[in-house]
Amino acid sequence: MRSAKKLSVRPDATIRQVLEIIDAGNMQIALVVEDNLLLGTITDGDIRRGFLKGKGLDDSIAGLYNPNPVKGYLSQPREDLVQLALARGVKQLPMVDDEGKLVGIEIIDDYLRVSEKPNTVVLMAGGLGTRLRPLTVDTPKPMLTVGSKPILETIIESFSRYGFRNFYLSVNYKAEKIRDYFGDGRKQGVRIGYLNEKNRLGTAGALGMLPKGMDAPIIVMNGDLLTNVNFEHLLNYHVLTGADATMCVREYEFQVPYGVVHTEGATIQSIVEKPTHQYYVNAGIYVLNPSVLDIIPSGEFFDMPQLFQTLIQTKQKICSFPIREYWMDIGQPRDFEQANSDYEEVFHV
Repeated sequence: MRSAKKLSVRPDATIRQVLEIIDAGNMQIALVVEDNLLLGTITDGDIRRGFLKGKGLDDSIAGLYNPNPVKGYLSQPREDLVQLALARGVKQLPMVDDEGKLVGIEIIDDYLRVSEKPNTVVLMAGGLGTRLRPLTVDTPKPMLTVGSKPILETIIESFSRYGFRNFYLSVNYKAEKIRDYFGDGRKQGVRIGYLNEKNRLGTAGALGMLPKGMDAPIIVMNGDLLTNVNFEHLLNYHVLTGADATMCVREYEFQVPYGVVHTEGATIQSIVEKPTHQYYVNAGIYVLNPSVLDIIPSGEFFDMPQLFQTLIQTKQKICSFPIREYWMDIGQPRDFEQANSDYEEVFHV
């Protein structure tokens, strides 16, 4: 995703100003933006039609720009964005968040040419999978078959579609089964190294074993998740926000099955019948700048919540990335069954 800053104009801009931006941007489009909200798009074709109606260079673009442009959302998978653009015959897609705020622009030709990314992806695959026994007695949880292949293979393939080729797998329980299946990653068209946890190090401790000198943000993901998150958008979001660390979060809601009574002393102030509470919860996917790795103690148990709490205390910039697409944490037998039921539809196999 590219920055849209140089393509943005105010709704009261003149035609002359917009033409200068369109020519400089070399994309045949400008984005009409106010208070970070995408109001519309305007092309050289829109301006030519304005000239035919008697507009001059110093007239406002009001009434000329398209107030209902084709746009994409951060939460949409790559495949959906490509299909949308091809169906609507557009070569650029302004990208907005769920509030309609402009975050960048996607060039569809860039999508059709997937380039290899320098970033490392770390998949945490060392858990015991206790809650999934007896399925995990002889098989590590990330190697359980969902659909037609192990969970971990689906995760690697999902990243690979976005150009990620460099992987480390953090392994402990039944590590040999993971190593024997994936080897060096050649079969999957990627490169795989291993972080061997002799003792269980938690969800962040193994990151201390990564090679020094990395200079690109690192994506970390639990190896028992299935999702169709757009990992490229996640990485771009992390970079554009200037965050030191980004945590994917998911909305979780639950309903109290009773009427909740609010009191002041002995006096009842109100009764709310079966209220619903909503929270964001940790989705088990993170982006970390390499400098963050210096916080992780060597060879000690250290969880991701501890890492993020430390970052908060030291006033580092940490951001959340809400995900609303498919996400399944395969922690219990019913989750495993549901994932198998969903697999074909979600991953289009």
